[in-house]
Amino acid sequence: MTDDGLARPIAFDAGYGAGVDRALVLGGGGVVFVMWLAAYLDELTRRGVAVHDADRIVGTSAGSLVATVVAAGRLDRFARLIRVVDKRPNLIARLSPVGRLSPSQRHALELFRVARDAEPATIRAIGAAALAAQTPGVNRLPSSVAVTTQTWRWPSERLVVSAVDAYTGERLALDARTGVPLLRAVAASASVPGLFAPQPVGDRRAMDGGVSGTGIHSDLVAGARRALVFPIAGELPEAQMTIAGDATSREVAALRAAGTEVEVRHSRISAATNLMDPAEVPAALALGAEQAAEDAAALASFWSPRS
Repeated sequence: MTDDGLARPIAFDAGYGAGVDRALVLGGGGVVFVMWLAAYLDELTRRGVAVHDADRIVGTSAGSLVATVVAAGRLDRFARLIRVVDKRPNLIARLSPVGRLSPSQRHALELFRVARDAEPATIRAIGAAALAAQTPGVNRLPSSVAVTTQTWRWPSERLVVSAVDAYTGERLALDARTGVPLLRAVAASASVPGLFAPQPVGDRRAMDGGVSGTGIHSDLVAGARRALVFPIAGELPEAQMTIAGDATSREVAALRAAGTEVEVRHSRISAATNLMDPAEVPAALALGAEQAAEDAAALASFWSPRS
């Protein structure tokens, strides 16, 4: 283990969210979920739900990209950009793997895909395969993050992104105070094993925050007054990618037990959808806006400032 202050154990009794009023938690789910989240949150904002006013914004994997845009106050710009996605295929291509995967890439991705638990040995095995995989260069994903978010520096201390040390298996919580450059932190959070290279984060190499038994890391807001949480789905039919089928419901229950009022919204994206397929993006955009229109009235009441 490295004593650099980046690792934080997953713990709902640690009080990580103490003193926070409103928290926004954005989970992982590939480039398709990036687009669903952006469309959903933009539509909420248009309907008067000021999600950008959150006192803490936690992002994991796909959610780290959107969390960065929200924290930077650039959600409307990003939403305008992705609405013309058919005319800007390079935007999506930057966030999706290019070309055929090498055998070492397929091995790492398959280890992650079939992982049924988040035991330390399981996470470290996935990390070892991710480190060994012949992926695109380590700078490719950070440059893609810069192009898609149009943000190069930490926009606020409100923003926290999760990642996983590929060697030790520790959960990392990265924010402006850690000294880790924003583009590295977000790229680390989104570095799916086998698809992208683990990122240098200080003396560590860090991979996707979802390789940890949770896709939302909501313990980072436990103790906050209220939290709006966005996992990609509710219950999973079976454990996959280190996450148990009932992991989200158990995590939300733990968050409530910590004293946080919680509203959860997840996508209606089909479980059969390839979440890295650019062809699925237009449908995800439409669905995100549609679901936000349905939810806006209830969430406006939940999110409105309180004395």
